[in-house]
This record gives sequence, structure tokens and C-alpha cells, in this order.
Amino acid sequence: MAKSGGEGADGAPRRGRPRSIETSNAILESAYALMAATGLAATTIDAVARHSSVSKMTIYKWWPSREALLIDAFLHHAAQMLPLPPASSGTPAARARRHAAAYADALQGEFGKVQLAVISECISKTGSAELFYARYLQFRRDALVDMIAEGQKDGGILAEGPPEDLYDAIYGSLFYRYVFGITPITPAYARNLVDLVLRPNG
Repeated sequence: MAKSGGEGADGAPRRGRPRSIETSNAILESAYALMAATGLAATTIDAVARHSSVSKMTIYKWWPSREALLIDAFLHHAAQMLPLPPASSGTPAARARRHAAAYADALQGEFGKVQLAVISECISKTGSAELFYARYLQFRRDALVDMIAEGQKDGGILAEGPPEDLYDAIYGSLFYRYVFGITPITPAYARNLVDLVLRPNG
């Protein structure tokens, strides 16, 4: 069973010197840059070590596997490119529209290709995408599910049913269309999909 994401590479406390944020970021940014530029096969621990000027020993100490490093590199990039919408940025429905539109737009570039490649790598190595869910998707899904539930509670979202199902209907649809090349996957389409699923009140 994969451990859920959190601070640290695998959720377990480590002995020794604390991790350097600067060094950790250099590793994660190098891993993502290599995935985007050269593909997953070429993004080896050796390549990341050379690109980041960090020793392989340090990388192996901080990440339990290559797959965990690749997922965390994707998470690091996603946190900057697709930040979770803060409560101060509008109603739950408005935030859902904005975030879904940004996700649809991101899928059209390197972000979409890297996401699909990392998921494929997880399935190839472990037989499932559970590690990707545990280290990347679960936290983000939970946050957006809570946002939808907030909108249902305050009357801004009229759609009934579990907020988890509403989230999956939006993001599952967008990812499905991306994987199978079903167009359109545009910000405008994503915003319309959110309105169709959530039925915002006004």
C-alpha cells in the first residue's frame, strides 16, 4: 500500500541532517525539465544528478524510488502551474470554473504529456497508478471536493450527490478526453462542463 503524500519524500521521518529546500527544489526542477525535454526513459537518477549538480547518494536518500521522484517532480511543477484556488478568490463555483479551465489549458502543453507519462510509468512499474494517487492526486482531489461541498452547503452549487462524484465527473471527463484525443479540451469547454455538472446558482 502506497503511503499518502505529505512533507518528506515518503511520509516517513528521516534521521540525519534535515533536507535542504534549495537542494530539493533543484532536484525536482531538474527531474521535471528532463521529463519535458527528453522523455521519461532518459530521466534517470544519473541524469537528474548531473543536471541538478546533486549527488546520486542524496537523491536516493530522499526518494525511495525513481517513480516517487518523478511524481514529486510533477507535483512540484503542478503546485506552481496549477495552484489550488484560495477561498478568497471567489465562490466555490467560480473557483471550480477557473481551476478546471486552467487544467484544460495545461493539458495541451508539456504538462499533459508529462502527467500521462508519469502515470504510465507507475502502472508499468507497480501494476497500478496508486502511487500517483497517493503522492499527487489525493491531496488535490480532497481540497477540491471540500470546495464543492462548501458550495453545496451554502447554496451556490445546486447539483446534488456526493461532491466526490461531481469532482470525478469534471476532472475524469477532461482527462478521459485528453487520453483518447477527443476534442475539444479547451478552457471554454471546461468552464461549460463545470456549469453542466455543478449547476451554479446564478
